[in-house]
Amino acid sequence: MKPAPFKYIKASSVAHALSLKAEYGDDGRFLAGGQSLIPALNFRLARPAVLIDINGLAELEACDCLEGGRLRLGALTRYRTLERNGDLLRACPLFADALPHIAHPQIRNRGTVGGNLSHADPASELPAVTVAMRARMRVKSEAGERELDAADFFVGLLTTDLRPDEMLIDVTLPVQKPRSGGCFLEVARRRGDFALAGCAAVITLDDGSRCTDVRLALCGVGETPVDASGAAAALIGEKGSDKLIDAVATDVQRGIAPAGNVHASPDYQRHLAGVLSARALRKALQRVAHAA
Repeated sequence: MKPAPFKYIKASSVAHALSLKAEYGDDGRFLAGGQSLIPALNFRLARPAVLIDINGLAELEACDCLEGGRLRLGALTRYRTLERNGDLLRACPLFADALPHIAHPQIRNRGTVGGNLSHADPASELPAVTVAMRARMRVKSEAGERELDAADFFVGLLTTDLRPDEMLIDVTLPVQKPRSGGCFLEVARRRGDFALAGCAAVITLDDGSRCTDVRLALCGVGETPVDASGAAAALIGEKGSDKLIDAVATDVQRGIAPAGNVHASPDYQRHLAGVLSARALRKALQRVAHAA
């Protein structure tokens, strides 16, 4: 297949890119890594009138520490950069778990953080990780900028809260707190395939080994990444016993409505979500004990 005709413009700066997006709106699409957009173009599932190439905009490639124990990832940060950044993986160990599950090395060599999040595939790993970590998304247009919680950024299947004239500029993430542990797990038919179900968990304990904070997010089982932290809140103030964790997993299963697909029925996806939630929470607890 070949894409439908389009006009190609290489942006010379973020300001230039935003002016082009303001001009063309929904008819213009940003080209970053292209690992999702190019196949969609070739199958004519996407037919933008204009491609705005933002590769080469170094100001969108930031990967640095901010005040207050937070990390900033620019929209053009590529997965390979994250995989090779030992400081980032130590500060946000959940990334160390999740990154190897994202497609294949060739894809991670080109794929970008901003492109992935803006594409908003509910089976993708990174949206669930950002929801679990309470990430903040900074979006910008010619008219100004605003910030959104990750949980509010994803609004539907392949749909975000981005307006027609906006671009995702960067993502900020908290450094993992002391006495915390995280875990990302998923089940896919083959390594690199889209997840049938996945789970990101982060737990923080006090000196008495009681849970003070817990985050749980799922991928592949809804039209957006599913924030299941409400179900996991039953652990707060408690020690993470097997009985409590199993109860959380049951609540997770009750609270989701997977659509199913050609590889997994809704019931099987629901089963996977419960199993992965329990395993991820237990592994996160083990990692807190190991770190201590």
